[in-house]
Amino acid sequence: QVQFAESGGGLVQPGGSLRLSCAASGIVFRFAAMGWYRQAPGKQRELVASLSGSGGRTDYSDSVKGRFTISRDNAKNTVYLQMNTLKPEDTAVYYCNISPSPVVRAWGQGTQVTVAS
Repeated sequence: QVQFAESGGGLVQPGGSLRLSCAASGIVFRFAAMGWYRQAPGKQRELVASLSGSGGRTDYSDSVKGRFTISRDNAKNTVYLQMNTLKPEDTAVYYCNISPSPVVRAWGQGTQVTVAS
């Protein structure tokens, strides 16, 4: 059974930083391209960062490029998202899943990120 468990969210002031973690199970993690997705209130879920299985290729949406960094530890089956220079528009629930075709039945609870002063 494929499962993803996100953690690390919270309330942060504009300009602040957070590091999200996602533990994966039920997949051969080192072969899986992983992504971080987010869903803001009233909006569709969007892919903001992705990373190849080897970690050699990353892609970012224009809205987070230069501020967010995705990384992974294949020994721990974990993918991370370092978020710097956070903006109020980054407020959303953040999820991880396989990229670019997420496993629909495996969406986790996500982790809430709120950027506000």
